Amino acid sequence: MNFLIVDDEPQARKLLQIYMQSLPTFHLVKLCENALEAYEALHLHHVDLIFLDIKMPLVSGIDFLRSLKEPPMVILTTAYPKYALEGFELDVLDYLLKPIALPRLLQALEKALRRKQQGESANYPIKTLLHLFIKVDHKLVKVNFADIKLIEGMQNYVKVHLADKIVIAAYTMKALEELLPASEFLRVHRSFIVPMAAITAVNGNVIETAYKNVPIGMSYRKAINKLTGS
Repeated sequence: MNFLIVDDEPQARKLLQIYMQSLPTFHLVKLCENALEAYEALHLHHVDLIFLDIKMPLVSGIDFLRSLKEPPMVILTTAYPKYALEGFELDVLDYLLKPIALPRLLQALEKALRRKQQGESANYPIKTLLHLFIKVDHKLVKVNFADIKLIEGMQNYVKVHLADKIVIAAYTMKALEELLPASEFLRVHRSFIVPMAAITAVNGNVIETAYKNVPIGMSYRKAINKLTGS
């Protein structure tokens, strides 16, 4: 997926560039300091996604976006939450507040991939995402969905139980849950997410899997009943 970063702040551009360099699915077309450079890049290259700052000299991000007849997907990046409503009225994909947190960025990128897949589905088979990247210490670690046996919450950390190891990362359960495909993973307890393919039985208030049995939280019982048709 080809993308532009459009921001007049050098540090903001650099931070996004560093984050995105670890994601091979995405290709940086150009770093743009203003809307005029972005106009030129859009005419010279195929662009799927724009990270767009709002408060810029010459032409604001909002005015730039309004000027595009057929804009690509846009993720607004700004330090000012007051522009959120205006941005979503323009059908932006997401709205990230600076300084941008990596888990929040990854969540926005998952939306971008899903929308791109939906746009291609008329002519091509839908491609299923097979992995995600999670931040562990100071690096992004690739985690294949097929290798996940269980996700266990530990306050502001999670333990991702894989086929050959356990990865501990600084995410909340809610943040990581939002990065996982809802069709493949199920939150069954405030402290547990399980792969649906691994569920072998529902035994009272317990989910049984080949890896480990986990309790069903009271607030998640409705989702379990829907899954089992009970």
